Amino acid sequence: MSPGVTGSSRSTYAILGCGSVGHAVAEELTEADNDVLILDKDTDRVEALRDQDLNATVQDISDPSVAEAVADRDILLVLASDIEVNKAAVAAIREAGGDQYIVVRASDPVSQDELSELGADVVVNPSEVIADSALRSLESGELQYKARQLADILESTEGRLAILTQDNPDPDSIASATALQAIADEFGVEADIRYAGDIGHQENRAFVNLLGIELLASDEEPSITEYDRIALVDNVPSETDDPGFGIDIFIDHAEPDEEIDAPFVDVRTNLSSTSTILTKYLQEFDLGPSETVATALLYGIRAETLDFKRDTTPADLTAAAYLHPFANHDTLEQVESPSMSPETLDVLAEAIQSREVQGSHLFSTAGFIRDRDALEQAAQYLLDLEGITTSAVFGIVDERIIVAARSKDIRIDIGSVLEGAFEHSGDIVGHSTQGSVEVPLGIFTGIEASEDNRETLLELTEEAVRKKLFAELGVEGGDANGS
Repeated sequence: MSPGVTGSSRSTYAILGCGSVGHAVAEELTEADNDVLILDKDTDRVEALRDQDLNATVQDISDPSVAEAVADRDILLVLASDIEVNKAAVAAIREAGGDQYIVVRASDPVSQDELSELGADVVVNPSEVIADSALRSLESGELQYKARQLADILESTEGRLAILTQDNPDPDSIASATALQAIADEFGVEADIRYAGDIGHQENRAFVNLLGIELLASDEEPSITEYDRIALVDNVPSETDDPGFGIDIFIDHAEPDEEIDAPFVDVRTNLSSTSTILTKYLQEFDLGPSETVATALLYGIRAETLDFKRDTTPADLTAAAYLHPFANHDTLEQVESPSMSPETLDVLAEAIQSREVQGSHLFSTAGFIRDRDALEQAAQYLLDLEGITTSAVFGIVDERIIVAARSKDIRIDIGSVLEGAFEHSGDIVGHSTQGSVEVPLGIFTGIEASEDNRETLLELTEEAVRKKLFAELGVEGGDANGS
C-alpha cells in the first residue's frame, strides 16, 4: 500500500437521481458490498431508501453544490429521468474540477452527444439498452427453438445418420461434423462423417490424424441410401448439384444459392464459422465437449478466421473462449506446424521461380503436380512477399486446371474475381480473401492431353489463365515487373 493510503482500495459509488433505474442499480451495487451514496431531491423517496438501509441524502443534483457532495466518490452514476438535470449535474462536477468516472443516462442520440461533450465518460441510452437486451433474448430464444427442433429430429431417427462435409473438407467442415456426431451420440444416434475428394493439405491431414477423427470417403460402404437421416454441415450444395437423396439437417454460416428443402435448416451468415454454430448447440444442450471435439472446434474457428484476423465476430471469440479450457493445446500446436512434404517444397520452389508480378498482383505456375493443396500453400506463402496483396498459383492436376488464389486487399473480393474470370468454365469456391477454381483441361483448351503435348498444353493454359486473371483484376498481363 502506498504511504498515506488507508482503508479499502475498492471504488466508492454515488448514484445521482434515484428513480426506478437508479434504485435497481443501487440495490445491485449494495448487495455486492459496495460503498454506495444515493443523492435525490425528493425527501419522501430519500426517507424510503433509508428505511431500506440504503445510504441516501437529499440533494438537488442540478445544483452546483452537487460537486462538493460527491467529491469523495470514485464513480458517479447520473441516472435521473430528466436529461436536462443530468446535463447540469455533469457540467457542475466537471466545472468544479471533479475527475471522477461518470456514467450518465441519456434519452436520444442528440443528448448522448451533448453529455459526452460535457465530460461524461460513458453515456447510456436506456432505449438502446432495452433494444440490445431484447435482441440478445431473441437470439437466445431462437437458439432454444432450433435446439428443440434438432432434438426432435435426432430423437425420431431410427437408423444411422450420415454427416456430409464439403468436398475436400477444410477444418471448419470437419470440426462441425465432429461436433454434430457427438450431439447425435447423446441422443443415441450413430453417425458417420463422410466426405468427397481428398484431405490433401498437410495441416488438414495432421488435424484428422492427431485427433483420431474417423471419416468415410464417399465411395466407401455403406451406401448413402442406407442411412436414415442425411446432414450437411458447412457444405453449401451447388445450384447444379442433384445429390439424389433428401437432406434432413443443414447447418452452415454461408447462405446457399437456392433455398434448402430440409426439416431442419440453420444458416447464420452473421457468424464467421460453422464451428461457432455447433459450439452454441453444445452449450444449449449442456454438453461439455470432449477434448477431441473441443480441440477440433477451436481449430475450426481459428482456421476459418485466420486466427481471428479475418471477419471475426464477438460470437466467434466467445465460442473460442468457451472451448479453450477443454482443448488440447499441444495437439493444436502440432496441427498448426506439420512437416512439409517434398512435393509441396517442389511446388513452392517452382512457384517462386516462375512468379510474375503486375503492380501488387502476383501470378505463378507450378506446372504438372499431384497435390492440389500444395497450390493453396504456395498461394498463401507468396501473398506474404513484400508489396504483394493478391496471389494466384496455377497448376495441372490429373488433366484438370487448378488455380488457388489469395488476397489481403480489402478492395478485392477474390471469390468474385475468380467468378468473373472463369464463369461457366468450371467449379469455383471462395470468398473475399481466398478461393480456388477447377476446370477440365479439355474444356479449357479443346486439346486432349498426351505425353507429347504436355509442355505445349502447359504454356497455352498458363498464358490463358494469366490473361483472364489479370484482366479481371484490371491490369495488363504483359511483361513481368517482379519476376
